[in-house]
Amino acid sequence: MNLITTILTITTILSIILAVVSFWLPQMNPDTDKLSPYECGFDPLGSARLPFSLRFFLVAILFLLFDLEIALLLPLPWANQLSNPSTTLIWASTVIILLTIGLIYEWLQGGLEWAE
Repeated sequence: MNLITTILTITTILSIILAVVSFWLPQMNPDTDKLSPYECGFDPLGSARLPFSLRFFLVAILFLLFDLEIALLLPLPWANQLSNPSTTLIWASTVIILLTIGLIYEWLQGGLEWAE
């Protein structure tokens, strides 16, 4: 019981210290750039009818795709303890190979080039 009390006390004190320091540490120097809303890298004060680059959305979708890959591969350490871990390895390899082929295709098509 003494160990649990000590751990709870230390975590509570550490949390309070970190919360207090996070309020006092940052520099509070507001200027026009910091006070303006930020909308995905576009000028929020300009015209709303300007066309924007679809490459921005392509990069965002690719990021989400590879983020999904991490979510799909997260249970692999637990799946290796199944009765047949080779099936798990085959499925994980299939996911990685498909995503790699998709990345190579996008790269060869020039979809990852930011500047034209």
